[in-house]
Amino acid sequence: MRVTTQHLSSAILVSAMAMSAAGQTSPATSRKVQEQLQLSAPAAPSAAQFDPSATPVTRAAEQLLGFTDSDVKFDLRDLMEILRDRRHEGWVLAAYPDPKTGRPLIGAGFSLDLPAREHPQRDQLNPHPFLEPSSAELWQAAGLDSERLQTILDQFNDRLAAWTRKGFRQRIKTLTPQITDEEATLLLRVSAIQAIYNAKGYFRDFDQLTPSQQMALSQMVYQMGVNLQEFSQFLNLINNSHRTDTGAAPLLHAAIAADAEYWKTVQQSLLQSQWARLYRVRAVSVIAMLDPQYLNEPGIAERRVGAMLRPAVAHRRTGQSVASDQLASHPGRSSKGRSGSTARRATIRQKRKRGI
Repeated sequence: MRVTTQHLSSAILVSAMAMSAAGQTSPATSRKVQEQLQLSAPAAPSAAQFDPSATPVTRAAEQLLGFTDSDVKFDLRDLMEILRDRRHEGWVLAAYPDPKTGRPLIGAGFSLDLPAREHPQRDQLNPHPFLEPSSAELWQAAGLDSERLQTILDQFNDRLAAWTRKGFRQRIKTLTPQITDEEATLLLRVSAIQAIYNAKGYFRDFDQLTPSQQMALSQMVYQMGVNLQEFSQFLNLINNSHRTDTGAAPLLHAAIAADAEYWKTVQQSLLQSQWARLYRVRAVSVIAMLDPQYLNEPGIAERRVGAMLRPAVAHRRTGQSVASDQLASHPGRSSKGRSGSTARRATIRQKRKRGI
């Protein structure tokens, strides 16, 4: 709905570390970091050069730039790698219409025209707030030129008016890139960090979960955004199932995080959702990660979930049927897709990070 196969280049790694540090530095240092980001991810020859002093970094952007690797148990690069996969968001370097809403996306489903939104925290037992900056703020946090964003939006609107949504999507594979691979990676990184930040607002005990469980929940937030709050049964199971008789919410201890029967119940609540049926391939991957044993046997976990989830079937006018995975797929997102080994490579990295 919303944001292939290359590791991050050394330039992007440098810029990523610079971005993490920017939220903890003085304004003058922050401007230098922004300038370094622009040098490491050069704009197209016709694009205006970004002047960080002309557009101050917003408070929302500063919070995202303050992300550090220790904020999660998994490797952020693994999450980004999965999101780039054609089974998830895909990778398109020119603005294209969302298959559901028609709104402009780029890169790994990065939304180009969302306004800043209020997202109050209604869970009195979760002190972590939500962060919903505008697309322009996230674009700025990635170190890209705001005027260039408007140029891309103008061109998108002209094409949509001339081609219609269907014609636009038929041309996705032939679109000339409007951003570089490195710039799309910067956009993906900052929006993935936002998803992690908001996942902590949805799930009280996020910090106590296993690496794969954290990654699964972050993926759901990345794809669904504020719509995740409609998964009331799922959220209630994760946030309330282990409350004490007095009503107090205890910490989610390691024993609970590893409780296989409990997580099967959580998985089942998602398997019954329309989201899982419409996006079966993606859902199987995400739901399997909730299994406490996923890191040890990712293939078995995915096969177990896949056996329980059948794709929804939509009927065409001719009477023929087609699996919803095919209907919900994103045209133009297959040129740089990965095979099913993506999750396994991510698992290996997570084990190395944990010293296993």
